[in-house]
Amino acid sequence: MKNSLFPLIILFTGYISSYAQNKAVLYDFQEIPQALMVNPGMNTFYNWYAGVPFISGIYAGGATSGLTVNDIFAADGLDINQKVRDRAVNALSKRDEVNGIFQVDILNGGFRGQKDPANFYSFGMYVEGYALNYWPKDLAILAFEGNADRLGQRFDLNDLNASGQFINVFHFGINRQIKNNLTLGARIKLYSGILDFNSTNNNGYFETIVGENNLLRNTLVSDMRLRTSGLDALIEANDNGGGIGSLLTKRGFFGGDPGLGFDLGVTYNLNKQTVITGSILDIGLLYHTSDVTNYTLEGAASVEGVEIILPEALSDPNADFWEDLVNEIEELIPFEENSKNYVTLRPIKFYSSIRYNFGKQGEPTEACDCDIQPDSGDRSLYYLNSLGGQLYVINRPRGPQFAVTAFYQRRFAKVLALKATYTVDKFTASNIGLGMSLQAGPVNLYIMGDNLLSYGNIADSNYASLQLGLNIISWERN
Repeated sequence: MKNSLFPLIILFTGYISSYAQNKAVLYDFQEIPQALMVNPGMNTFYNWYAGVPFISGIYAGGATSGLTVNDIFAADGLDINQKVRDRAVNALSKRDEVNGIFQVDILNGGFRGQKDPANFYSFGMYVEGYALNYWPKDLAILAFEGNADRLGQRFDLNDLNASGQFINVFHFGINRQIKNNLTLGARIKLYSGILDFNSTNNNGYFETIVGENNLLRNTLVSDMRLRTSGLDALIEANDNGGGIGSLLTKRGFFGGDPGLGFDLGVTYNLNKQTVITGSILDIGLLYHTSDVTNYTLEGAASVEGVEIILPEALSDPNADFWEDLVNEIEELIPFEENSKNYVTLRPIKFYSSIRYNFGKQGEPTEACDCDIQPDSGDRSLYYLNSLGGQLYVINRPRGPQFAVTAFYQRRFAKVLALKATYTVDKFTASNIGLGMSLQAGPVNLYIMGDNLLSYGNIADSNYASLQLGLNIISWERN
């Protein structure tokens, strides 16, 4: 029973945890090879690169809408129960959410084709984990205030909507300059699922009205499910005091749930100074087949509590009326478990941008430190400045989410590049980000962060992310 309740506890308490997949600063940051991961069709100017294992790409982010940790736990002298009531239970809607993500590159590299220099190949492996939980509005009201003063109100079970995943991803991509003004890219991804849980598309309601035989009549109509893969094995390994590391490794290297995905990207030069880009990421799915446990609650029941009819009830002094009531409810709405396999879709992401380059700092020549032809349309690295805008969309269970970004990038020769961004989305309208790429010989170091104004008090922030990495880059032609 303990293991059965554990996933449910995760879902109801997940809103207090901390996911921000919009890599606005990294996108189209051409000096950084990892920008290929958010647009496989980005123009590439290096001959090859090799990410330092485990530290070539480290990313972590979190976002929450409508509420911050500081709103509840700040030492402001207010009663915490009143703050929960005013700022969470009564203020949040079922579209408010909290999410968190981390991503670590285990291996990342790329090289230009020797026979056909127009082709650039990239490959690697990374682990990623994310969790997403929408605020269960009606269920929070029911839990915090009860139903005594809300007769006739239907509490919507669809408000429960949460999901999370931990996977290992193997990827291989090809980037090709089709014409001087057009570059296309594609990447194939093989997923190995380690852990998954999701409770979405729930339906039903709970309602209390005046009863006929008792004071109140409670009605529950439910079509709810929680699907899990890999969770029970991790709980068991934890309870047994070891083996979690080997279990994660086994499931991460094709011993878990198999999956397949694709990324597509494009860069098109309208002219020598104006560039548009676009990419679609994670068009894919996972088939969950190993260590699957699903929990369902399906049915309908109306009960008026314990019904005792006198004097007939006195004829059986050993009758257990409460047990009869529980058995009646469980018979009408059975709580069941099964191990049926299931499919989940990856959260599809879309990026696009328009960029204007100006402030010429040099002209490419045939002996330049890149593999772009001298008359190539994209000469971004040969301009001191880039100015433009970006659009980001991610598919979510309650509909797509959008973010709009304005950016300015400044280059200092070929040693240092800085990119500043201003992003507006559902989490914040004052997100200022900054990224730096430093090139010291063949060594490339980059670091970037979002919503920098909030770093003074992360607990009072609705959004924060940090990314950094270390690469070895060859800019010279063979």
